[in-house]
Amino acid sequence: MDPYNIIIKPQLTEKSMNAIDYKNELTFVVRRTAKKPEIKEAFQQLFEVKVERVNTQINSRGEKIAYLKLAEEHSAEDIAVKMGVF
Repeated sequence: MDPYNIIIKPQLTEKSMNAIDYKNELTFVVRRTAKKPEIKEAFQQLFEVKVERVNTQINSRGEKIAYLKLAEEHSAEDIAVKMGVF
């Protein structure tokens, strides 16, 4: 499956911004039917980084949110800067 069909957009909230700084974690809105391994593979293909784990939840608006914890050798802040978040 195309990575652009799985990862929809970054989730930008105060909580997600703190996760970038303190947990080396990025937060994205993803396709509702996507499984954790698919999300992990899509993110690794798009940004060429190693993902340690993926946690997901469905928010109150019915969107699926993925929390992607990056490996220590990669910086979530660098990825966020490349995406134009900062």
